[in-house]
Amino acid sequence: MDLKCALEECTMALNLFLNNKFSEALELLRPWSKGSMYHALGYSTILVMQAALTFEQQDIQIGLATMKEALQTCQKFRKRNTVVESLSSLVSKQSSEQLSEEEMHAEICYAECLLQKAALTFVQDENMVNFIKGGLKIRTSYQIYKACSLLKRGCFGAASLRGTKEDCRGIRECHQVLQMTQDSKSTNETYYQFEGGVQLGIGTFNLMLSLLPGRILRLLEFIGFSGNRELGLQQLREGASGASLRAIPCSLILLQYHTYISLILGTGESNLLEAEALLQPYLQKFPKGALILFYDGRIDILKGNFEKAQMTFQECIAAQQEWKQIHHLCYWELMWGYSFQQNWLQAYQYADLLCKESRWSKAIYVFQKAAILCMLPDDDVKTTGENIVALFRQVEGLKQRIAGKSIPTEKLAVRKARRYAGSQPVKLVVPALEMMYIWNGFSIVGKRTDLTENLLVTIEKEETALKNEPNHNEYYMDDICLLQLLKGMCLKHLGRLLQAELCFNQVIQSEKQLKYDNYLAPYTMYELGLLYKEQDEREKAIRFIEAAKNNYKEYSMESRLHFRIHAALNSLKVTPAPTP
Repeated sequence: MDLKCALEECTMALNLFLNNKFSEALELLRPWSKGSMYHALGYSTILVMQAALTFEQQDIQIGLATMKEALQTCQKFRKRNTVVESLSSLVSKQSSEQLSEEEMHAEICYAECLLQKAALTFVQDENMVNFIKGGLKIRTSYQIYKACSLLKRGCFGAASLRGTKEDCRGIRECHQVLQMTQDSKSTNETYYQFEGGVQLGIGTFNLMLSLLPGRILRLLEFIGFSGNRELGLQQLREGASGASLRAIPCSLILLQYHTYISLILGTGESNLLEAEALLQPYLQKFPKGALILFYDGRIDILKGNFEKAQMTFQECIAAQQEWKQIHHLCYWELMWGYSFQQNWLQAYQYADLLCKESRWSKAIYVFQKAAILCMLPDDDVKTTGENIVALFRQVEGLKQRIAGKSIPTEKLAVRKARRYAGSQPVKLVVPALEMMYIWNGFSIVGKRTDLTENLLVTIEKEETALKNEPNHNEYYMDDICLLQLLKGMCLKHLGRLLQAELCFNQVIQSEKQLKYDNYLAPYTMYELGLLYKEQDEREKAIRFIEAAKNNYKEYSMESRLHFRIHAALNSLKVTPAPTP
């Protein structure tokens, strides 16, 4: 099958996939998955996506095996003596033969497969060797993308390769290839497909690496990576606006960035206008597409339109029954949507479904279910037939490891659940609202004044009850500080900034009295910095955010806060100082 036909057939498969015809898409791609690089890439990508969603070990093994076969298929089309494994070996040191069109596409497809295989390798098991293997594959993939980007742009200079004479000779040869390709690109549709592949790879790498805290990014840049956010966004936007096969993946990555990544690992500021504009043409083309409906619902969640989002998620669930994993994504969003409304019984129903059906993080799901039940009156809890203490005691045994490391959110859940481990359990204070904060949910619910006011009432009621208890337990000050942080978040989003500042300062002043929840001090310091940013007190904002970064170590959710600090300092146009 020639390149043009392969691209056309893969476009058909992608359309089937977005119309919920997942099996049909696989059946279309399977016959040529060992003879066509694009069929191999498409077929393995769907199976890798399925593995990532199910988290079933069997699916992960199938995904890895299929991706290994896809790499072998792509390898057959790569230039034998011009293996683009690093920038310095972009072209043969011996030969002046030019890369053919097919060989250029083989490099892009190989890099894409390598990146996906690396991502699955990270979650395959606890073996640290797999973590290192995954890292090496990512580096190789990045170098191929970077080489292809240079090939596409013609930006070959001795400085860019820190080159030897052989490198410079290679540069001239690559420039000839580029000229040949660009001369024919007006009549050669496949050039735009190659260009789309480069935009997807370079855009994704730069955007994702730009999220990393400064000290990690500097280390990665030292070994040849780059993390330029603006370049990443620009490349993905160009790819999304094009007509290549990669337009949809570019759009989906941008949607993921605007609707999840910038919220969880950033300051909570999302570009929803761009997200809506990206999604609109796909809503028209695939009105019943489950993935498209899911993002439509997610955008409504972020806008505070919880009621509309809930209807969209139900429509998404009804749209297909083949990939139940997409249902699980909807359950997670519905659980939070009802939590924002403090409709705890409905939130419990979806937390319960996640516990029963999804394998992604049993520890988080069980903790979340128990946390939601804690928000209900005892009589309502009885109607569910659940035992809150028993649920919390399950959490530690459900903890998992990825690449040999525990998941930070699970570690926090395990630590909090230990309050129920002894013969005399100590009740957690508003645990569902604490998890809401951890997932940056206050920046979402904060768009709704009515619901934020309701949350404030709940927090103040709990605060009064806690202070009125005759005997204070060892967790008393930790619980008081948690309530002050959450109260400050509500007040901030209600525009009562001075009162919010007083709440945050109370936590900072009490930090030496914290016994267990030592994450509260640095997180509050960071929130105080954001509060000053909102009041245009730039220098004060920077001082507090830098203090959150530099003055605290070894606390729960530390890496997540460092991601947020990095994003906050970037938004203040600050070059982050090295961490001591």
